[in-house]
Amino acid sequence: MRHFVAAFMFFASLFPVGALADDAQGTITKIDEDNSTITLDDGKVYKLPGEFDLSAIEKGMKVTLMFDVVDKERYITDIEQATDLAE
Repeated sequence: MRHFVAAFMFFASLFPVGALADDAQGTITKIDEDNSTITLDDGKVYKLPGEFDLSAIEKGMKVTLMFDVVDKERYITDIEQATDLAE
């Protein structure tokens, strides 16, 4: 049984992970409407979902977001205005 589990873990490690989920908090420092991206105060760029209503966000807004990483790009899956961010 141990050999089966070890073999399974070995073969599973050979396949790349499609997407990794994560979260972030920060202040929006840039909104790029042409590329549908936002940049937070940590300098990281996040891709907005298709058909996103840009009037819902603004530069200087503090946000909490969930995102998936696919091919080294961060795709936002959820974004909310943050009520309190630790400085």
